[in-house]
Amino acid sequence: MFVTWWTLRGISDHAGHKLILSQSTNLHNMRREPVQVLVASAFWTEGGFPWMTILEFLIVMAFAERWLGTVRWILVFAAGHVGATLIVVTGIAYAVHHRLIPLKVVEATDVGSSYGFSAVLAALAFHLPGLARIVWAVVLLVWFALGVWRGRTFTDYGHLTAVLIGFAVGAISLLLSRRLESLRDRERQA
Repeated sequence: MFVTWWTLRGISDHAGHKLILSQSTNLHNMRREPVQVLVASAFWTEGGFPWMTILEFLIVMAFAERWLGTVRWILVFAAGHVGATLIVVTGIAYAVHHRLIPLKVVEATDVGSSYGFSAVLAALAFHLPGLARIVWAVVLLVWFALGVWRGRTFTDYGHLTAVLIGFAVGAISLLLSRRLESLRDRERQA
C-alpha cells in the first residue's frame, strides 16, 4: 500500500484517478480482467497516506496472523475480499440490468483492502471465548448493518457481506479444528 500510495503521489490527479479506475473491481473491469483487478485492487487506496489502514494492519492483521498463521490469515482475507467483491458485482450487474441503479456505477472506483479486513475481523470472533465472542459478533453485525442502513452504497453492502463471509469461514474453521482435535484424541487413546 505504501508503494501504491507513493505511485499516486508522484503523478497528476487525473493520471492517479485513471490508474485507480483501472485497478478497481467495478463491473466494467470485472468483465474484462477479473483476476487481475481482484488481486490488484486490494493493494490500492484512494486519498492521502493510508495511516489508518497501516495501523489497522499492524494491530489487527498481525494478531490474526499470529493466531491463524500466515496461510490461513491470507485465505480468510482473500475469501472476504474476493467473495464480497463477487457478490457485490453480481448485485450491481443485476441492478444495472434491471435499471434499478444508474449506469455510471458500472465504472465506479472500488479499491482497497476493507472487504478482506472486515472478514478477518469477523473470523477473529472465533478466537474469543464464550460471551466475548457473542458480544464481538453482535457489535460487528450492528456496526456494518448500520453502515448499510445509513449509506446504502455497494461498498456498505460489500462490508456487511465480507463480515458474514468471515463469520462463515471462522465457524467452519472452528468446527474443523474441533473435529481434528477429537480425531487426534481418539487416535491417542487407541
